[in-house]
Amino acid sequence: MKSNISRRSFLKKSILGGTGLVATAGGLSASSIFRASQPFDTIIQNGLICTGDGTAPYRGDVGIKDGRIAALGRLGNYADHLVDVDGMAISPGFVDLHSHTDTNLFQCPRGDSRIFQGITTEAGGNCGDSPFPVKPYENASSFLEALRNQKTGINYCTFTGQGSIRSAIIGEWDRAATAEQQVAMKDLLEAQLEQGSIGLSCGLEYAPGAYASNEELVGLLKVVAKHNGLFSIHMRNEDDRVEEAVSEAIAMARESGVRLQISHLKAQNFNNWHKGPSLIRLIENARRDGIDIAFDRYPYIAFSTGLTSFIPLDGRQGTMEDVLSRLRDKETDLAFGEYARSRFARFGGTRNVIISACSLDHNKETYMGRNLEECARISGQDAWDFVRDLLIEERLQCSIVVFAMTEDNVRLFLAQPLGMPASDGSVYSPRGPLSETRPHPRSYGTFPRFLGKYCREGKLMDFSAAVRKITSLPASRLGLKERGLLVPGYHADVVVFDPATVIDRASFEDPHRFPEGIPHVWVNGVHTIRNGSHTGVLAGMVL
Repeated sequence: MKSNISRRSFLKKSILGGTGLVATAGGLSASSIFRASQPFDTIIQNGLICTGDGTAPYRGDVGIKDGRIAALGRLGNYADHLVDVDGMAISPGFVDLHSHTDTNLFQCPRGDSRIFQGITTEAGGNCGDSPFPVKPYENASSFLEALRNQKTGINYCTFTGQGSIRSAIIGEWDRAATAEQQVAMKDLLEAQLEQGSIGLSCGLEYAPGAYASNEELVGLLKVVAKHNGLFSIHMRNEDDRVEEAVSEAIAMARESGVRLQISHLKAQNFNNWHKGPSLIRLIENARRDGIDIAFDRYPYIAFSTGLTSFIPLDGRQGTMEDVLSRLRDKETDLAFGEYARSRFARFGGTRNVIISACSLDHNKETYMGRNLEECARISGQDAWDFVRDLLIEERLQCSIVVFAMTEDNVRLFLAQPLGMPASDGSVYSPRGPLSETRPHPRSYGTFPRFLGKYCREGKLMDFSAAVRKITSLPASRLGLKERGLLVPGYHADVVVFDPATVIDRASFEDPHRFPEGIPHVWVNGVHTIRNGSHTGVLAGMVL
């Protein structure tokens, strides 16, 4: 693939990172590193090497042996497989530290919407919700073992959801935890961490996680800190009280000693857009005070959540039948309607809220992909009455996309040294059951959009800095070993992308579209995406 833009602009200097088996740019021959009887398995030739540490790229080859990076430099032809990438960028595999993939990997083990955008490793179990230690999996061990047995096309690790922990011990109710229940939750969390969970996630805008007191949360976070795990927090508020929510997260990290990752940082709704810089100041000040803190953000101005977010938090208690009973009750319906209409107004109107997923065919055909203003008109109802009836009919299983943010803040957050892109998305596929909804396009496009729209076209930063933000930085936050850098001895998770053409193609109207400009991906040394097509191999690991 030839570029229309000269890649010489990327070659301001030639730097070779690492030690040991790294050839110099001056040209140690491959034979001085390996004898012909010990060839590389693969050499990725004639690329622009971005090591992932933020240093300037340089021309060279990447040698892979036994699933590991074996050498960088000018490596000749001593390999079973030679892949000439014609000057395109060679990068570590992209790391998505905030995803909701989880059980979708059982429906699409290849990880289609992830691997085609260069994601080789991701962390699930976010926003307080993991598939354990409640149904469908009893604990982290059983879930991770099920993934190992099935095999996947990407590497996967997971947080334990604080909401899932609370649900297992207390249920879905807004009740204060007793001393005995707090001990039980800490013991349950400890077990998940010992079984391979990488930390704790919270979703403090969602039931039942939101019902936890700070005392309860700090107790759990001290367990995480003992294991040097990461605390990923979807804060209690992301709009009118977002500054207070950031301060609360920082205070919990300070008291517990845990490493803090603020999820999908945003200042939501037009009356809060001006708060972006103050959020950054709070985070930077915490860092200066010794808090181990960073944050992530997806490169879009719309978020995605459940339609149940239009029900007040105390109305979401209990079982599904409890919530449905409240929706059918005329008295609670009035209170719920008042709450929902206030949220419609804060979002800038019902035209900014789009139905993205339904389960019933007639609702898919009639409403999916339309905004609430259109849906209300089609149904002949007030917007809240439509939402209420749809929630009842769909048994609460309905999702929305909401346009409530500004490009200025997207750029501000992505540009910050402590910020990094993350999708907040999941595995989907253009075929099969996972193709039957209209998910947020971030599931298909986050990383190529960051590289193409924001870095190449928007000049937000150079590609070396951009690659660091999607490789070594998130890998270090997750505590991953020997991943996130092109360094001899590290696992050979490798992406080849064309700096001149890489871009997302998924849209809100047509989300099931793979990006352009990412022709090759290796996972643990196995060529998984070759010339833009999936090879069918499943080389991912459960980390």
